[in-house]
Amino acid sequence: MKDLFGQALLDYQNGNYTEDIITSTNISSEDTLPIPYLFRSFLDMPKLEQKALNLAKGKVLDVGCGAGSHSLYLQEKGLIVKAIDISEGAITVCEKRGVSNTEIKDLLNEVDTFDTILLLMNGTGIFQELLQVSTYLNHLKSLLSPNGQILIDSSDIKYMYEAEDGGLWIDMNTNYYGELDYFLSYKGKKEKPLKWLYLDFNTLLTACHSTGLQCELISEGEHYDYLAKLSVKD
Repeated sequence: MKDLFGQALLDYQNGNYTEDIITSTNISSEDTLPIPYLFRSFLDMPKLEQKALNLAKGKVLDVGCGAGSHSLYLQEKGLIVKAIDISEGAITVCEKRGVSNTEIKDLLNEVDTFDTILLLMNGTGIFQELLQVSTYLNHLKSLLSPNGQILIDSSDIKYMYEAEDGGLWIDMNTNYYGELDYFLSYKGKKEKPLKWLYLDFNTLLTACHSTGLQCELISEGEHYDYLAKLSVKD
């Protein structure tokens, strides 16, 4: 991995912002990810993210923290926050912005316990594929303190397969329709493709039940997106 995402964040943080990140998937054309958006304030965040941050309590783990915008907001509210990301550049930016507790770490290597675990900006993406969902959910469950919660968002991207006649052109003989190949480029350089998972709520609900987690739909967004709260069954 070249960590082009981290490099883009560093460029912005260091005043070298000249262009944005370009993304695409195997089912969608190129799109622009504006780097300033990753440094947004609470007021500029989508309603689902604001809702999640308002529900956060106790000791918090911010998974895939990026530039640290969520962590900074919660810190300012007085919460104890640990921010983790696999991007070295992202963690450096978090530190420069004032996030107190950071670590370059994959979620599956985390061992501490938390009252709130945040997975936002399509938090199910890091599960990569449907076959790995139970592995991640079981690990997340092991990181929860008593009465802890996981706040996670995603989208049902079934709409991306709609035909003009209103039908769907999903091939039922292939993998789950939310499994995508994700491509990222920055300043003419291309990152290795990533596996990225968009998980519809009913599929998440089923996976949670099989791992002993309660799954509650907290809120739905304006474009097939949703926020869910996961907790250990009583």
